Amino acid sequence: MYETVLDLHSYWAFGVLGLLLIAALNSFAGLATKRPFTAQDKRIAMLALIFSHVQLVIGVILLFVNPKLELAKVAGMGGVMKDSYLRLIFVEHPLVNIIAIALITIGWSKHKKADDATAKFKKIGYMYAIALVLLLSRIPWGQWFS
Repeated sequence: MYETVLDLHSYWAFGVLGLLLIAALNSFAGLATKRPFTAQDKRIAMLALIFSHVQLVIGVILLFVNPKLELAKVAGMGGVMKDSYLRLIFVEHPLVNIIAIALITIGWSKHKKADDATAKFKKIGYMYAIALVLLLSRIPWGQWFS
């Protein structure tokens, strides 16, 4: 089961990263051209939001079916923090990704309260872009491409 969930989490990540990039670039393009915020812009941002939340759920499931979880339990928090791999998998990756998804959610919520297109594009563009950078910073690249 672990391998299946890990594969799903890894492949879904490509979709999340791609959609976040598209949503951020779309927002910055809308901001630069001063065009109105359309239903298509909203759909792009919403799709990125949905994909990122599904990725979070898959990631939480993965965390609990990870065979290294027993090793982390035995090592304790001090042992996990001393081991860079375990720290990445059980602390840094989940924490930073939860923060990134919170920023995506905040950007989505703030855009709904904004009145003009410029404010909507700014809220989505900046929050999604920051979230994208955070997600990229904590991907376990060695595990992802092995």
